[in-house]
Amino acid sequence: MPVNLPEIIPASLNPIEGIRLGWAESNIKQPNRKDLLVIEIADGSAVSGVFTQNRFCAAPVTLCKKHFNAVKNQVIPSIKALVINTGNANAGTGEQGMNDAITTCEQLADIMAIPVQSILPFSTGVILEHLPMDKLLAGLPHAVANLTANNWADAASTIMTTDVAPKAYATQVNVQNEIVNITGISKGAGMIHPNMATMLGYVATDANITQTLLDEITKEIADLSFNCISVDGDTSTNDSFIVIATGKSSASAITDRQSEGFTTVFNALLETAQYLAQAIVRDGEGATKFLTVTVKGALTNDEAKTIGFSIGKSPLVKTAMFASDPNLGRVLAAIGYASRECASLEDLDTAELELYFGDVLVAEKGGRAASYNEDDGQAIMNEAEIDITVQLHRGNEQATIWTCDFSYDYVRINAEYRT
Repeated sequence: MPVNLPEIIPASLNPIEGIRLGWAESNIKQPNRKDLLVIEIADGSAVSGVFTQNRFCAAPVTLCKKHFNAVKNQVIPSIKALVINTGNANAGTGEQGMNDAITTCEQLADIMAIPVQSILPFSTGVILEHLPMDKLLAGLPHAVANLTANNWADAASTIMTTDVAPKAYATQVNVQNEIVNITGISKGAGMIHPNMATMLGYVATDANITQTLLDEITKEIADLSFNCISVDGDTSTNDSFIVIATGKSSASAITDRQSEGFTTVFNALLETAQYLAQAIVRDGEGATKFLTVTVKGALTNDEAKTIGFSIGKSPLVKTAMFASDPNLGRVLAAIGYASRECASLEDLDTAELELYFGDVLVAEKGGRAASYNEDDGQAIMNEAEIDITVQLHRGNEQATIWTCDFSYDYVRINAEYRT
């Protein structure tokens, strides 16, 4: 089961004025399960997104970028709908895969009477297999007929693949004595590592944020949330993170960082994205431990993040965590080889470094801390949530990443993925 991931309470997922969601059971991979989602977006909304940097990116990712460019170049006024299918990633599918993504948008455009280029398609699931288009297209009218503002909980379930639990979060903030709502969903459990970290994330708000500013902060939010997680060190072909601002709140427009309410809304959006990103790690395939790795005292953020991920994606560290084994040497080794991915770490002085498990100092001056007691380390390792802190003492930058352990079930789930 997911590590300390609260169950979704549907009534807590606030509707966002200007957003409606509808799902269907299309039997894309499995019978009798929700696997097709349509999200309708009101006219005038700002929509922004960031995508996987995997060079083998899926056809829908490529098409999403083209449709965003159509808005940017004023070919169409705005994005009007999202369509998401699970069970099949439509990645590694060549020309047919692109044609299938286009056909999906064309069919949905006809049903909803909106421009084809105003639709963003998303797929997740098995790579190198073609979409069962007859099933997918047959499900579109049902999803559209099912559009309501209160479908966030069902939407979270619809986009799942190997996820054990749906992931959703909602919050409200007060701006100029007006309520601003933020609600989001995500999916992902395996093939999770930046950039991006197979994940999908969708966050919507009724705040009035200009398109230019939304583009700017969406990348920042992704870098502080979905680009700070790793389950297994594999970057997916389909990763996508979308932020929608419908502008339906009565609060005044947020046009730049000096606008009243900017910081409040930005922090609420970041809070939502970080919760959804951490939920993916908590539901990592076979996970039994949730790990927070914080690296302090780095020269640059890149140094801190590189060391964090070096620890977080190490199979030896992750298996030790699963065994609740305080094998400190594995963590030190992962820190030591991080310079392979960040050249500035080649002069890292290991004698200055301090390593903590929880509040227990376990290593200093290039070796085991004199005050360290194995029983204290074991007590930390027995917990379901473990904090690891590295103090480099070489600068003022820091970064935090979230990861999980490797269990027997991770191997089983991925060995049986196509069966």
